[in-house]
Formats: sequence, C-alpha cells, structure tokens
Amino acid sequence: MSYRIFISLVAVLLVTAFVAGSASAGDATKDRIAHARSAAPASISANATVMEGDGTILAEGTNGWICMPDTMPDDGAPMCNDAMWTKMLKAVGSKGDFEPTGIGISFMLQGDIGAGLSNSDPYHPDPKNADDYVETGPHLMIIVPHELLEGITDDPSSGGPYVMWKDTPYAHIMVPVADK
Repeated sequence: MSYRIFISLVAVLLVTAFVAGSASAGDATKDRIAHARSAAPASISANATVMEGDGTILAEGTNGWICMPDTMPDDGAPMCNDAMWTKMLKAVGSKGDFEPTGIGISFMLQGDIGAGLSNSDPYHPDPKNADDYVETGPHLMIIVPHELLEGITDDPSSGGPYVMWKDTPYAHIMVPVADK
C-alpha cells in the first residue's frame, strides 16, 4: 500500500469516527430534550427552553417555561417549571429566601421515582433514609402564598394533594395525577 493511499485511508477513518461520534452526541442531546419535555403536556413543553441542571441550554424556548431532564443530577426525573418555580428552585439551591408572590406551577408527569426527598426538609443529608422519604408518581407541584396552605395535609399517604416542605419558605402543594 502506498503512503498516499494509507494517509487517505486514515483520513477517511478519522472523519468517519468524528461524524459517528458527533451523531451519537447529537442523538444523546435529542434524547435528553425529549425526556425533559415528557414532564409536561406538549402544549407547554414543545415551546419550553430545555436546560441541564448546570444551566447548559439544550434547546431555546419561546414560552417562558424551563424543562429539565433531571430534577437532581442524573436522577432521570424530568420536570417543567414556570418562572415562579424557577425562582424558587434557585432559592432552594442557594439556601436563599423565597416568598411566593403568586402562583407557580411545575409538572412532573413522569413522577419523581428515584428523585424522592424528605417531605419536610429540602436539605436532609440523606433524604432516601429520612423518616418521611417520599416518592410520588406523576404529579403537579403548585406554589401559592403560604397563607393559602392552611388546612392542606402534609401527609403524602392521605390519598390526595399534600404540602411538601411545609415549615420552610419552599412549601408547595404536591398534586398526584396518577398512581406510581
């Protein structure tokens, strides 16, 4: 085999490997986008921004909603959040103050199996071993001004909506919409 033929063959193999690697990376991104968008109805998620937990934008949106393929790193529990929920999640992440000034909606139509948390403590050091560990099937999460939480149970086994993180600034209503 001549040197030119060898170099040409190596160049073709390198380009083929690069294109194949790019295609699989592109497919992985498309899969993450589709997974994130599965958290909410298409009427919302089709035009939502899709973002990784580190802030990397996978797809730009136009409707103000943000969908994420994971709730916690690599948990596979997608969620879609409106602006109020996004603000609250930033406050939780920074352990900052949060006071709801209106209603906020988050969809988790794939449920949070694998991403479960302590029902009372957003910062529990080992939430999967918390006495009040909870996983919920498909659900909505609703932020309301705290005075509107009066009278809603914080018992996730009550068979209906319940308050998560009740005695924290991040209290919200969990609304199961299907069984686990």
